[in-house]
Amino acid sequence: MKGLAKQLEQNRQAFTMQDYMKFILPSLVGLLLFLVPISSGGSVTIPIAFFAKELKALIESAIPVITVILIAFSVVGSFMAIVFKPDAILKNEFLNQLLNVSVFWFITRILGMAFAIITVFSWGPDWISSDYTGGLLMYDLIPILLTTFLFAGIFLPLLLNFGLLEFIGALLMKVMRPIFTLPGRSSLGCLASWVGDGTIGVLLTTKQYEEGYYTKREAAVVATTFSVVSITFSIVILQYLDLGQYFVQYYLTIILAGFVAAIIMPRIPPLSKKADTGYENAKLKAEDSVPTDISMVKWGLDQAVTKAQSNKSATTVVKQGFKNVLDMWVGVLPIVMAIGTVALVVAEHTSVFAILGKPFEPILMLLQVPEAEAAAQTMVVGFADMFLPAVIGSGIESEMTRFVIAAVSVTQLIYMSEIGGFLLGSKLPVTIKDLIFIFLLRTLITLPIVVGVAHFIF
Repeated sequence: MKGLAKQLEQNRQAFTMQDYMKFILPSLVGLLLFLVPISSGGSVTIPIAFFAKELKALIESAIPVITVILIAFSVVGSFMAIVFKPDAILKNEFLNQLLNVSVFWFITRILGMAFAIITVFSWGPDWISSDYTGGLLMYDLIPILLTTFLFAGIFLPLLLNFGLLEFIGALLMKVMRPIFTLPGRSSLGCLASWVGDGTIGVLLTTKQYEEGYYTKREAAVVATTFSVVSITFSIVILQYLDLGQYFVQYYLTIILAGFVAAIIMPRIPPLSKKADTGYENAKLKAEDSVPTDISMVKWGLDQAVTKAQSNKSATTVVKQGFKNVLDMWVGVLPIVMAIGTVALVVAEHTSVFAILGKPFEPILMLLQVPEAEAAAQTMVVGFADMFLPAVIGSGIESEMTRFVIAAVSVTQLIYMSEIGGFLLGSKLPVTIKDLIFIFLLRTLITLPIVVGVAHFIF
């Protein structure tokens, strides 16, 4: 350890002011863009989300057509890669990963393209393109995803490439590892989700996993446990259910239930069964332990500056940013459109979720939740879309029951119209079966906590 301390001291003496600035300046800009809350239009957001919202307002009418073009490109590109196998795609590492997908995902992309065309051009059945199914995705969700992916993807290297993960990881290692079985660097994704949006947290986690910073188990845990719903959306849910006066109690309840779920979920299947091996196309970068005779700050600073020094070209960083954007646009949008539309059609036009919600009736009755029968299907319908529990539960008279619905729907985290489709479209090691189990387990873990707090409040 003394030898390591001496080596670190020599490193610090060799670092120039330029080396330190190479870590500090990009990291500060990244923190400002992704984590510093700002006020916009009476709500709290972050600069990345603000820029996305402004761009969305500027080009909103063109976004559906742009989306169809991007999804069509993903289908045509995948068709070329799978059928004709040109060297231009297969020998290009980025294009090969982007377009040379399995048959299942190729069919899913085709389905996404079909749903997108039907919705935008009204060429098919209304049950696909209605405002509650394909239209909800195309005109409400995808404009947010498309613009958010643009800015978040471009600026992600500021968080990933200049030492910020290494510095924060060293500071929080002793908290994240024993409590959540995760490396300290995972705290950054959690903060980005909490202040900004869950999709930003998943995007950050995906890129860290692809670059070797997480094992399969760690990536799956972070993406499904810490990609929390933003403060902004939580407020929207509460206001929709006419419970705005309970915001403080509501958000504290979400934090409590989410914290308990975050402790339990990594320790039980399916997450605990994920392999502790890295992404196949990247070398796993294990998080080193902080030596006992060196402070966490000094250790983190040394790791951060060393990482920042590895960036030799601004052009390379910019290229990586645009590759991030293309990866999300081409890889994720068709999956969100395909899986999200199917989930919403099932929720709107069948009684599947009402039937699936039946087992929750006796549970809610046992927990003494008023109007248990009406509330039961809201416990499962959130799997299709995060806003559906609030829509279905808005007619319930009991404030306590509406409070329970609002809190549980936010702590479930897995929504096929957004995070779920995003996760399945990414390279993260999760399956549809995993997501179903995770959704149900989170519901069963958080429901008693939420109801307990609700009984105390009401």
